[in-house]
Amino acid sequence: MNLQDHDKRARSAIFSRLRGASAGKPVETPDVAAYFRERAQPAAGESRRERFMRNASNWRAEIVECGEAEWPARLADVIARKNLQRIAVGRNTSIGWTLSAMLPAERLFWYEQDLAEVKAELFNHIDAGITTTIGGVAETGSLLLWPTPAEPRTLSLIPPLHIALLFEDQIHETLFDAMREHQWAQRMPTNLLLVTGPSKTADIQRMLVYGAHGPKELVILLVSRKAQEAAL
Repeated sequence: MNLQDHDKRARSAIFSRLRGASAGKPVETPDVAAYFRERAQPAAGESRRERFMRNASNWRAEIVECGEAEWPARLADVIARKNLQRIAVGRNTSIGWTLSAMLPAERLFWYEQDLAEVKAELFNHIDAGITTTIGGVAETGSLLLWPTPAEPRTLSLIPPLHIALLFEDQIHETLFDAMREHQWAQRMPTNLLLVTGPSKTADIQRMLVYGAHGPKELVILLVSRKAQEAAL
């Protein structure tokens, strides 16, 4: 018997067993909402903002706190402190408009071409990628990114430093809360990213290494809106 005939017989045997198997009992849909209701509540006295900051910091993210009016100045501080010469950013975004007014045109790389056309530039000449976010998760210290044509996911994956803009009132307690708030059951995003700290791996000799599969640094500009600041 040759290999091809052997493969055919094996495939036929597998399909035969599948067809002969009983239907079995249908699997019930899990009550996800009940699961999250029954989970332990966050520690008393710790705000959602504080919980997010604690968990994000534990994953080695750098958090820069600022008000809504001052985040451009704090972003400029980060750029200067880390000596960022070339920055990748999406055009027609809040960060893109801000950077175009802050920096000379030659220091900005507008991500508008296909990846194949700009791959060498992104890997070899870009110091940081900057993105907006659609929220965060306090429970894990994670960012929620919804890539768009203006802000492709590559902005947060290839440059060695990822800078993200997060508004405090968009922090959710859990990922489940975020899913309900954004109604993803009705409009599930095709490409949602959860970013929890910089890229890291321990695959090689079980040594923890940062930046092997993506940015080795993550800076989060955590912005409080005016109404929140007045209430504090």
